[in-house]
Amino acid sequence: MSSQMLMMLAVAAMIFTGTVLLLMQRVKREEKLAARILGVQRNLGVDTIEIPSAGRQMLLISMVGGLGELITRSGLLSQKAIEGMHLTLRLAGFRARNALPVLIGAKISLLVFMPVALWVLLQTTGWHPPLARFWPLGGAVLGMLMPDYIVRSVRQRHLRALERGLPDALDLLVICSEAGLGLEPGLERVGAEVRTVHRAVSDELMHTSQELRVNSDRRAALLNMGTRTGVENLRRLGGTLVQTLQYGTPLSQALRVLSAEMRTEALTAFETRAGRLPVLMTLPMILFILPCVFMVVGGPAMVKVMHTLRH
Repeated sequence: MSSQMLMMLAVAAMIFTGTVLLLMQRVKREEKLAARILGVQRNLGVDTIEIPSAGRQMLLISMVGGLGELITRSGLLSQKAIEGMHLTLRLAGFRARNALPVLIGAKISLLVFMPVALWVLLQTTGWHPPLARFWPLGGAVLGMLMPDYIVRSVRQRHLRALERGLPDALDLLVICSEAGLGLEPGLERVGAEVRTVHRAVSDELMHTSQELRVNSDRRAALLNMGTRTGVENLRRLGGTLVQTLQYGTPLSQALRVLSAEMRTEALTAFETRAGRLPVLMTLPMILFILPCVFMVVGGPAMVKVMHTLRH
């Protein structure tokens, strides 16, 4: 064990210990605040409402979020980087107040934990792979990039869920409009109905309904539906709803046309993917199927020729 490794381990341990002490103070303050709120509720005679217990998972999230908040307030990150991470989280569907601190805290925690974990693994197992000295550095890079990769994958899944469930939501919104419901009650009702099937679409519709209630500019509230997610179909939906409010176009007719267009585009995309299958199957056929065909067709002849040559 070299002196440099010992020094790195000691510095990492000191940083980790100091961070844990700071975050434990934060958790204690939150527990005291929760106890006070619960005491006020009991004094008011509201015994059925309880403060949800933190638990190990919530405690870990609180500690990681506290670390991220300390890093954010320290000014180590530029405002452009913070805005970029906030936009990525928002497009992935993470709109909680502590989403950005948790992401930053997770990146910093894994940046410290992964190299130490790899170094301890190499020392305890006695395994000496090639370039073993660079493995902790690779662990640091992996720990720094892993949260970003997870967020991007969640974002892609969230966007696909929005595009997949939006036509069904539009059909329900057409039914609500023909039944006499207005725009805000219709969005709220459809959001509640599709929540078990298309949760992402439900969240966006409920958020838009709430924004219509508190925002005096209904046009901006509807256009934010597409700006918030970056999905083109939601932008079109927001523009269609704005046009219906501005020019008096029947809502059910406009939504029915938009839903038909979205389903036609989805069918066209499926047909395009199906048309690419023959090209994609060419290489597997050459590598796996044609050699088998040659063996079946020419195998007996080759065996017969070899048998003849032996005799």
